[in-house]
Amino acid sequence: MTASPHPGAIERLRATKRASRALQRSSAATRDAALAAISQALRDNVDEIIAANARDIARGVNEGMSEGLQDRLRLTPERVAGLAGAVEDIRALPDPIGDVVRGMTLPNGLMVTQVRVPFGVVGAIYEARPNVTIDIAALALKSGNAVALRGGSAAESTNTVLVGLMHDALQGVGLPGEAVTSVDDFGREGAQALMTGRGLIDVLVPRGSAALIETVVTTSTVPVIETGSGVVHIFVDESADVAQAIEIIHNAKVQRPSVCNAVETVLIHSGAMEAILPGVAGRLRDSGVTIHGDPRVCGLIPDAVAAKEDDWGREYLSLDVAIKVVDSLDEALEHIHTYSTHHTEAILTTNMSHAERFLQEVDSASVMVNASTRFTDGGEFGFGAEVGISTQKLHARGPMGLPELTSTKWIVRGSGQVRP
Repeated sequence: MTASPHPGAIERLRATKRASRALQRSSAATRDAALAAISQALRDNVDEIIAANARDIARGVNEGMSEGLQDRLRLTPERVAGLAGAVEDIRALPDPIGDVVRGMTLPNGLMVTQVRVPFGVVGAIYEARPNVTIDIAALALKSGNAVALRGGSAAESTNTVLVGLMHDALQGVGLPGEAVTSVDDFGREGAQALMTGRGLIDVLVPRGSAALIETVVTTSTVPVIETGSGVVHIFVDESADVAQAIEIIHNAKVQRPSVCNAVETVLIHSGAMEAILPGVAGRLRDSGVTIHGDPRVCGLIPDAVAAKEDDWGREYLSLDVAIKVVDSLDEALEHIHTYSTHHTEAILTTNMSHAERFLQEVDSASVMVNASTRFTDGGEFGFGAEVGISTQKLHARGPMGLPELTSTKWIVRGSGQVRP
């Protein structure tokens, strides 16, 4: 992404910036009508969407795309229906614009309120995830923002169709189609336009590999909300319920292994190793999971692969998991501190003092007790969808929904006051 911004991409972003002002003037009812039209367009054009996606999948297979990325890229009729449903869920959420964050009347009679307002133009750079095209656009429109997308070459055919459908839906309710735009056709020069578009892009959200996110964070001259990779941990405490632990770990790894909230490392207390590890390993093995284990794991599970040092900090995004035996909660916390990407961690325990300590000391965006890590998700949290999962600490952290796509401004109402 060292290319210069393409002049055509810059001009397109200028049109999107103009469109953002029309969105800011629009009513919540108009924006909701646009979302209803987008949802209906997805349902009415499933065959066209799937055909375009099939072309992207075929190209990816020919280019050696990993199975994990293929899963993220693939749209099925059921997944398209899920996207349409997510748009409808977002439409049903309360409009955040104009919400009063705080307010006061000063001693001199000035009435001061802090209210939520749109950012303006939200940029997104992501890879092989056509669902993000719809999710981010819907959340942006609901919160009064325009959106500029760089979805990458892997999903270019799919995204072209999706953006075209949204253009038509917006225009059908009287909003400018440029409120949702893509710079994919400009390649890396389009991405560069997003990253250096000061005055045109108000905030930029990268989603994808650690390398992509690092490039965006270090290259951008516009504000970035950093999402991160998911080296996600589950710690099985000595007191954990055996049946529950087996079920949670299996769900966290197997339910959809190619996503960032799937567990990648399981830490098992040595006091629970013989009771829990064989059941966990057997259930994972039955689902095709390869276990990368430390010496104690390999000693108990003969078909486990000996873990290397880089397995502990690896985001597999596949049917692989690293398992290590630890001798204490302290050792588990130290391991997580060393290798975590601060996305999601969970403890499985019936010892509530251990649970509370884990919740307090683990410095991640989402920390769980006795639940699958797969629940770190905007849709599961009731946001309808998510912009991404922020692993930074400023402005937004964890799954980002409508409030995270707003800024605030101060409104002051007076009656002739002057400052003495």
